[in-house]
Amino acid sequence: MFIVQFDPVAFSLGPIKVRWYGLMYLFGFLTAWVLALWRAKRYQLAWSKQEISDLIFYAATGVLLGGRIGYMLFYNTSSFLSEPWIIFKIWEGGMSFHGGSLGVLFACLYFGHKTQKSFLGICDFVAPLIPLGLLAGRLGNFINGELWGRTTMVSWGMIFPRADWFVRHPSPLYELFLEGMLLFIVIWIYAAKPRKEGRVAALFLISYAVVRILAECFREPDLQLGFIAFHWLTMGQLLSIPMLLMGIAVWGWKR
Repeated sequence: MFIVQFDPVAFSLGPIKVRWYGLMYLFGFLTAWVLALWRAKRYQLAWSKQEISDLIFYAATGVLLGGRIGYMLFYNTSSFLSEPWIIFKIWEGGMSFHGGSLGVLFACLYFGHKTQKSFLGICDFVAPLIPLGLLAGRLGNFINGELWGRTTMVSWGMIFPRADWFVRHPSPLYELFLEGMLLFIVIWIYAAKPRKEGRVAALFLISYAVVRILAECFREPDLQLGFIAFHWLTMGQLLSIPMLLMGIAVWGWKR
C-alpha cells in the first residue's frame, strides 16, 4: 500500500526553503509562456513576443491573487478572519482554481483594454495553455499529501497520513489526469483549427466543469465545510456549476 508522504521542500538556499508546490506553479507559468510562443508562430497568430510575455505576467498575477483570495473566501473564511496574514502563506497550499480563473478573466479584460484585442479572442488564446498548469498544480497537491480522496477498497487506494491511516482514493492524481492531461489533449486538438470566436474558451469552461464535478465525487469534502447541500454537493462542484452554465451560454451565444 503506497503511503503519500513526501518532503514538501525541494531544496534549501540558506534559510530559504524552496517547496515543490511553488516550483509546480513556476513550471506552469513557464510552460504556458512556451506554448503561447509556439502557438503564435505555428498558426501565424497576431501576437508579438512582448504581448505574450505581458499576458502571461498578468495572468500569473491573476492566478496567484485570485487563487489565494478565492480559497480564503470560498473554503477558509473563518481562518482568514481570525488570522488575515495566512493569505500570504501560499507555500502551504490553499489555492482555489475557481478564484484563480476569475483572476485570469480580470487579467484578460485588462490586457484587452490595454491592447485593444478582443476579450473572447484573448480567452481563446489562453484556454489551451491552462491544463498543463493544472497538471503541475495537482502534482504539487499530491506531493503535499493534501486534497485526499474518500475512503475506498480499490486496489490502487493510498494512505494520506495528513488525513488518517485509512485507504483513500488518490484524488489529486485523478484530477491530474482529468483536468491536466485529458483537458490538454481535448482543448489543444480543438484549438488547432480555426474556430468561431469564444468557442475554444467555452469548450474549456464546459470540459473543466464536467471533469471537476466528476472528480469531486471521489474527493473528501474539505473538513471545515463538509457537504454544501443535499449531503453530496461539495464546494468544488457548486463553484463548477456557474462555469458550466457560462461555457454553455458563450457557446450558444456565439452560435
